[in-house]
Amino acid sequence: MISFQNVHKSFGPKKVLQGVNLEIAKGTSMVIIGGSGTGKSVLLKSVLGLVTPETGTILVDGKDATSGDHDAFLARFGMLFQGGALFDSMPVWQNVSFRLLRGSLKRPKHEAREIAIEKLRRVGLTPDVADLFPSELSGGMQKRVGLARAIAAEPEIIFFDEPTTGLDPIMAGVINDLIREIVTEMGATAMTITHDMTSVRAIADNVAMLHDGVIQWTGPVAQMDDSGDPYLTQFISGSAEGPIEAVR
Repeated sequence: MISFQNVHKSFGPKKVLQGVNLEIAKGTSMVIIGGSGTGKSVLLKSVLGLVTPETGTILVDGKDATSGDHDAFLARFGMLFQGGALFDSMPVWQNVSFRLLRGSLKRPKHEAREIAIEKLRRVGLTPDVADLFPSELSGGMQKRVGLARAIAAEPEIIFFDEPTTGLDPIMAGVINDLIREIVTEMGATAMTITHDMTSVRAIADNVAMLHDGVIQWTGPVAQMDDSGDPYLTQFISGSAEGPIEAVR
């Protein structure tokens, strides 16, 4: 579904992506791991057209991600943002149905509200939450609202940006379980970036490790612990000793 072919991206003198090659199969959950500042978010933004690589090709379902009707292209995606990114001035149901109230996906207001309430139920929130504002919700509830918004338009591809950041271990486990269930139910292709190894084990079919601008290792999550790759082994164990230098 998504193919990165020799993708390079720099910001001034800083080379972030230096020849990324990665395939994400349709209907699978790929989790990309790596240290802070290694370019995980840049990869994600490159697919969406928010960042333009200098060289290389990104294909989505066999077609160049930079060609064609970009609005129609983006309509295929859902996104759960790291900080929730909810609109403070809108009630929850309008946040969830944001894309359904405008643009090419526009639905009648009453229909958009019904869909929002249905998606809120799917992530474990009761209908009365629909008329609250984000400031009235806990961090875990806000993350669930963000997840409901990500799936509201029934996307083919869903991106998850650090989905458990800022959550306690129990709520993080709830979010991980919801992501796994929803991706499986929808048959969606998922791409997640995270530092959280618990999330990796909970939601990944396949794992890719990004380091020094390239994919150092990729394979099924079941092979991760016995990969034999020194970069991956050090990252998983959190050891200060190994080929990855800790920034001091």
